Amino acid sequence: MRLFRMIGFYVAVAKGILHLLIYLSKKCRKLLVAVLAAIVAVYILFGFWLATLSTITGLVYVVYNFCDYLLYNPNDPLDSRTNIMSPVSYNLSFESLFITTEDKVRINAVLIKRPDNEYDKCPTMIYFHGNAGNIGHRLQNCYELYHEIGCNILLVEYRGYGLSNGYPSESGLYKDAVAALDYLLERPDIDQNKIVVFGRSLGAAVAIDLAKNGKHCQNIAAIIIENTFTSLPDIARTLFNCRLIRMIPNWFYKNQYNSLMKISSVVIPCLFVSGLNDELVPSSMMTSLFTLCSSQEKELHRLDGTHNFTWRCPNYYAILRTFLAKIMPEHKVMIAANTTTTTSNSATIGYQHTMNYTNLMVTNVHQLPQPLSAHQSLSPEQRQPSNQTLISFDDNDCKSFADHNTIEI
Repeated sequence: MRLFRMIGFYVAVAKGILHLLIYLSKKCRKLLVAVLAAIVAVYILFGFWLATLSTITGLVYVVYNFCDYLLYNPNDPLDSRTNIMSPVSYNLSFESLFITTEDKVRINAVLIKRPDNEYDKCPTMIYFHGNAGNIGHRLQNCYELYHEIGCNILLVEYRGYGLSNGYPSESGLYKDAVAALDYLLERPDIDQNKIVVFGRSLGAAVAIDLAKNGKHCQNIAAIIIENTFTSLPDIARTLFNCRLIRMIPNWFYKNQYNSLMKISSVVIPCLFVSGLNDELVPSSMMTSLFTLCSSQEKELHRLDGTHNFTWRCPNYYAILRTFLAKIMPEHKVMIAANTTTTTSNSATIGYQHTMNYTNLMVTNVHQLPQPLSAHQSLSPEQRQPSNQTLISFDDNDCKSFADHNTIEI
């Protein structure tokens, strides 16, 4: 019996390596060819054993750097580095900017501005997007945030994405976030007491790192976290549910994005928005982050949304408005005056007309449920990982988002 288990294990490992090589041959062909050429050269010059050692070392090197190719997708879609939609397409006033980070990398950003009589009084949201595409793919969402929340929006393009220079990395993205915040703090025409940080998926991990830093969190009024993971090793084991991936220790991952370790250092007001139908990130990960967050003003809302399109759920913007009105009471009148009908149209994507919140009730879309507050404790059932419903978008559901139909984390 033990022999059969050993054989099964080695077969699984062989399959994993084969799938990895096939993927690498498509995704990073030059790197794979270089490693194979080096192995052949070592074999010819020094013999079998050194070639074997070189093969193992080469595979370790390839797998270690493989994380970058899998995680960062600035060329998905293929024209994402050159074809960036302008806010002009949505009749939004904006400034196109280039910000220099502390390590001298020039990153692109777009500041979408409210009218002159509101611009210096309303909140400014720093928007960190997911791992694929560019800031232009988020303009539909930003258009609705602009009208529903009544805020300025600084869309940040990570290094190696869109028109930004450099190459993406975990430490690099953190520096991009710091540079974006520092840029706003240097502008006298921005209300520096109303800076809100928003992050979705990978962007939420970047936002958490920015908010946990004592030096920077004092300049952030609130943070909004949407559909993010506890750490990259955790989500890798979830997405690639095989024994080989589970055997890889955490320290071997080149990118960590360990939000679970950092979230306890976040003390500013924090809103968590979780899509129960997220096909990539289990909602239990968002629950874990909410539980460990040290903020005394935190809320967790669960909507029937998917990973990329929870923002299309009914009441999504009402939740954000209500949360920000608590944090900034003086802004309450302004956001009420600028509310449009975009929320009522969000059901056209095909979501259910009911929403589940904290396993307590099912409510009608026209009723805004009470969130799970910082002073409420989670029941044992809420602490357990929830079963995730895997769904796929129908072409008709996504026809208005043809430029943003890639899956991202």
